[in-house]
Amino acid sequence: MIKKVLSYINQYKMIEPGDNIVAGISGGADSVCLLFMLLEIRKQIPFTLKVVHVNHGIRKEAVEDADFVRKLCMERNIPFKLVEKNVKESAKQNGLSVEEEGRRIRYAAFENELIEGKGKIAVAHNSNDRAETMLFHMFRGTGLTGSSGIRPVKGKVIRPLLCLRRSEIENWLMERKISFCTDSTNEQDIYTRNRIRHHILTYAEKEVCQGAVVNMNRMADQLLEAEEFVVRQTKEALLRCVQISDQEEILVRIPEFLKEDEYLRSRILLLCIEQAAGGRKDITAAHIKSMEALFKGTGSKEIHLPYHITVYKKYDVGMIKREEVIPGGKSSKKEREETYYVTVPSVLEVPKLGRVEFTIFSQTNSQNIPEKTYTKWFDYDKITSSVVLRTRKKGDFLTINKKMGHKSLQDYFVNEKIPKEERDRIILLAEGSHVIWIPGLRISEYYKVQKNTRRILQVCILDKD
Repeated sequence: MIKKVLSYINQYKMIEPGDNIVAGISGGADSVCLLFMLLEIRKQIPFTLKVVHVNHGIRKEAVEDADFVRKLCMERNIPFKLVEKNVKESAKQNGLSVEEEGRRIRYAAFENELIEGKGKIAVAHNSNDRAETMLFHMFRGTGLTGSSGIRPVKGKVIRPLLCLRRSEIENWLMERKISFCTDSTNEQDIYTRNRIRHHILTYAEKEVCQGAVVNMNRMADQLLEAEEFVVRQTKEALLRCVQISDQEEILVRIPEFLKEDEYLRSRILLLCIEQAAGGRKDITAAHIKSMEALFKGTGSKEIHLPYHITVYKKYDVGMIKREEVIPGGKSSKKEREETYYVTVPSVLEVPKLGRVEFTIFSQTNSQNIPEKTYTKWFDYDKITSSVVLRTRKKGDFLTINKKMGHKSLQDYFVNEKIPKEERDRIILLAEGSHVIWIPGLRISEYYKVQKNTRRILQVCILDKD
């Protein structure tokens, strides 16, 4: 198995002589295998090795795990660094899920231990992890990039064990009588990935196709090759129809842009947004479609996207620019507006709300409408256009009674004595100017579920209910 891992490392040029490797070791089977594999590989490729262990402050036995990893390192004369963080508290402060915040903290800790920011970070993902991630991304709705799952190499991060199945790792450790820690949360269905692992992927291996994980990893490699090809094509197309102006605007020459292949057009726009914003986490397919519709339309218009991005159109030129926000300064109306486009099913990360889950299902007679503050049902058949989570806009209104009487959102806020300084910060669920739900306050009468409702849209703020 050592030869298999060494071959995989060489295939993707993960480790080269003289490298500085920081390994994230939790104490679990995968990471312990990674540590022992790196020690074996170091006999053939000389490199420096340091171990970082992160205690997330979630499990009681986490202190024992840290001691276990520290002892492993001491016995083998490996530099060891312990990082302790209260991930739950930090997640609340940053408006992220515990999983996301834990990952952010781990990789920040690994990055901090690189010498002058140089070197590589080794983590212990295996082929099962890759298959689970592929399914997770596909269920949430993803493009070619997400379909390939976890990459063998991404920037400074290397994954030497991605060629191994979880069973191979555990058998290798047992044969050599190498002990490891067991994370009790891995056996619980509290995380989406755990449910995929325990129920979906296990069922696929037993009932659909033995070797499903291997087959999925083979497909992931092919998808990764396809993604790299598309990236090259997109960059070439970008040179044909996009330029950066002196005002740091990204200019899209619309006639040339519309000549490009339809699939490439969406990739071009995504790359433009990523360049302007410095990220694309909150950019959805709906955002890209709205940009393309803007460029295909007539007249001069503009739309607003996350990251304070404004997209303009003036005749045959599209302009993409990030509005400058002065910390602590008074925001303009344009800067205060926040819009998150909804696709169903999906889970959106909204800083002021947390994780918001959207699902659709058919109504049956046995269902009871939930009476929870942050889980609501709506008549999906009454929704005829796109739904967004956003801050208020002029003209917003609610349906306030069964006679379908309307009240302006402004009047509602006044009647409910919502402080003026709070009104622009409240995130609403809306269809056009019609407010569907003010989370924590009330829903619009028009969208309530009735006896004749066929399809139900459930919206749940996961971190609150």
